[in-house]
Amino acid sequence: MKTIDKNNLKISVLLYDFINDEVIPGTNIESSKFWEGFSNVVHELAPINKQLLKKREDIQNKINEWHKANAEKDFDSKEYFQFLKSISYIVEPGEDFEISTTNVDEEISKIAGPQLVVPVDNARYALNAANARWGSLYDSLYGTDALGKIQKTSFDKDRAKKVVMYVRKFLDEIFPLTDESWNNINKIKVEGDKLVFFTDEKKFQLKDNLKFVGFSGEKDNLSSILLKNNNLHIDILIDPNNEVGKNDKANISDIIIESALSTIVDNEDSVAAVDDTDKVKCYRNWLGLMKGDLKTTFIKNGKKVLRKLSKDRFYTSKDGSKLQLHGRALLLNRNVGHLMTSPAIKLKDKSEIPEGIMDAFFSTLCALHDFKNKNNSRTKSFYIVKPKMHGPEEVAFTNKLFGKVESVLGIEKNSIKVGIMDEERRTTVNLKECIRQVKERIVFINTGFLDRTGDEMHTSFEAGPMIFKGEMKKSVWLNTYENWNVDVGLSCGFSGKAQIGKGMWAMPDKMEDMLEQKISHPKSGANCAWVPSPTAATLHATHYHKIDVFKEQSKIKNRKKAELKDLLKIPKADRPNWPLEDINKELENNAQSILGYVVRWVDQGIGCSKVPDINNVGLMEDRATLRISSQHIANWLHSKVCTKDQVMEVMRKMAKIVDGQNKDDPNYVKMSDNFDNSIAFSAACDLVFLGKNQPSGYTEPILHRKRLQKKVI
Repeated sequence: MKTIDKNNLKISVLLYDFINDEVIPGTNIESSKFWEGFSNVVHELAPINKQLLKKREDIQNKINEWHKANAEKDFDSKEYFQFLKSISYIVEPGEDFEISTTNVDEEISKIAGPQLVVPVDNARYALNAANARWGSLYDSLYGTDALGKIQKTSFDKDRAKKVVMYVRKFLDEIFPLTDESWNNINKIKVEGDKLVFFTDEKKFQLKDNLKFVGFSGEKDNLSSILLKNNNLHIDILIDPNNEVGKNDKANISDIIIESALSTIVDNEDSVAAVDDTDKVKCYRNWLGLMKGDLKTTFIKNGKKVLRKLSKDRFYTSKDGSKLQLHGRALLLNRNVGHLMTSPAIKLKDKSEIPEGIMDAFFSTLCALHDFKNKNNSRTKSFYIVKPKMHGPEEVAFTNKLFGKVESVLGIEKNSIKVGIMDEERRTTVNLKECIRQVKERIVFINTGFLDRTGDEMHTSFEAGPMIFKGEMKKSVWLNTYENWNVDVGLSCGFSGKAQIGKGMWAMPDKMEDMLEQKISHPKSGANCAWVPSPTAATLHATHYHKIDVFKEQSKIKNRKKAELKDLLKIPKADRPNWPLEDINKELENNAQSILGYVVRWVDQGIGCSKVPDINNVGLMEDRATLRISSQHIANWLHSKVCTKDQVMEVMRKMAKIVDGQNKDDPNYVKMSDNFDNSIAFSAACDLVFLGKNQPSGYTEPILHRKRLQKKVI
């Protein structure tokens, strides 16, 4: 890596030139002043960053020693609680308060709907996600198993009819007509400011004409009608010349619905970025999104396709004025956490820069272009989702960092908004106080089963063997955690100001199941929930038409609140005496998951992909999957539920299965051909056998080391 010395920093030339030549021009920032201010902040905050990581380690060591000292005693929950308070793991909650964040885009504050997460290093995926603001409900139903298993590859008339009937039923439910069904209408017009529907003999109106907001075309020759419910739009296309429209009574050719309102563009768990080349690729894609000029080409069905950002959508409102709707999802940027460092920049003491500090500066610097063109935020805000923070002190550090970035870049205080990922146990138990530290800039909290369970297991590693992974979702602590997050968010005034989010639906090929189950997220009071694809976003959006999340939040405010004592119930198995067959089955499930993900990460630099599980069901996986699976095996090894030889035998067996699952990938390198020299296989083994000693059970240190090793070969 070629470097340049600048302001006591040794910076990758590739990164330095990218910032100077591509990012800074057009921002009114002077290059020399930026690097001077950047260096001053980095050298001020890097030591504090290290101290916070040292505190994590010290607290974990104290918890480990407490469990060891009390191993022979019956577990005393009150004693455990007092111990956690004594080491500042739990802090004393302060007075009640409400957040005061301002200048928040309505996709976060006022509208509930699906949210995508997409790796920033893949321009095609990032563009797809940004453009997923609008999606075809017809296509999403027809092209997935949402209405049952797909039987044919050619056009299926019966399936198409089933799709239309499903959508008509949805329209009857959400946009009911006066004394008629959408099934029977054969003409739609606009008369005055009203939407009028015709059958052969009669005409009808919407029961609630306020849901009619606009149209395209002429009033008596419409090309689309725009409806609105729960702040979400539906664009019903009318085209008698279209293949679908000409066979429809009312010439309806498609139903385009507002789908992914927001998208988290991810620099963290779904990305394999280990050096300056990787980081510049990530930042360059983000810059393109902020400038609005990101493009990519690819081959699809033998043809070259150009992908770029969608334009806004224009209509005539029912009062005759022009109506413009945003054509893209509101983009948030997930920076990395406090743990990792990057070799792209070295400090004056020759240590690597904390990657989270670098991300905060460079992603915000890119966002300055959006402050001018308002391609993304219309309120001159920049949204950073910050993962893997442990407790209020670390959140306060993030607040300080963002303030320093604002000062160096000369932007208004609290222009950088923050999302707290409530996926570490010390953050969960102190969530109210974490929010207090950023009460003027917070816009998001969420829950996530995988990372949160990984930290749950690592924190209580010495407490004993954990229950089976599949039992975790039924455990007291997890159900309490899901409710606790919503309760705390609402008590801090999130409703109408900020997002409360829920986790990912990980099975992109199981849309029928998703339609049945994921409605639980808006019912739980979550005004956004993660989906694995634009198609899933379109289908999940129907849930937010059926459920008014803000009304649900009003009800939830009055329910009995989740209790801290239940949150602290450790998911430890009660003197397990499991059959060997059950143990091996669990090990195989975990090992296959680890190997299937790691082999792509290390060998190909793929940080997020659809990985087949042990039953060949495709799961969207990122590093959170890896954390829970590796920590589970590591815990069982430490608790002597299984042996190292037993686990190694399982790892080799599952590696052969993973090799078979990837046989059609021309870039895939088999692990089982040479276990001793497979860097991917050794990485998977290290994650398990060295798992106990990984900081907070994180997988990044091992993955980064192995990926760098692979890139050198």
